[in-house]
Amino acid sequence: MPDDLNSLQMMPGQLLARGVSRHVRSHDFVTVEELVPTPGLRVDVMALGPKGEVWIVECKSSRADYQSDAKWQGYLPWCDRFFWAVGPDFPAELLPEETGLIIADSYDAEIVAMGPEMRLAPARRKVMIQKFARHAAVRAQAARDPGFVLPFGG
Repeated sequence: MPDDLNSLQMMPGQLLARGVSRHVRSHDFVTVEELVPTPGLRVDVMALGPKGEVWIVECKSSRADYQSDAKWQGYLPWCDRFFWAVGPDFPAELLPEETGLIIADSYDAEIVAMGPEMRLAPARRKVMIQKFARHAAVRAQAARDPGFVLPFGG
């Protein structure tokens, strides 16, 4: 029951992010949400694979949410693969064909189309893995310590 109460407090995009995170875990990826790869950008989900693969997933809960996103191409230099995550009723024909597609709900997801691989340069990969680790550590500390103040971008 606590899971259902938590769902009532989450925004639609956060519910999609939860389903995506649960699904990619079955592919041995771990995730963080709302990571800032560079000032001005904040990804919905960053997934880190067992071999250091970096995936970025942008969750769109509606046509209007997607159409208002003018920054998504700015995420491409920060990942090996880029995906959209949308609900089953989303008009997927709106999404660019050269991107990955995940159909999700708040409990699970399915990768429908694998986005093309654009391998990160080693230096950029190192930066992203460090950002992931620091972001995850800050979030874990905040969960353990209710008095902890999240730093800017945390």
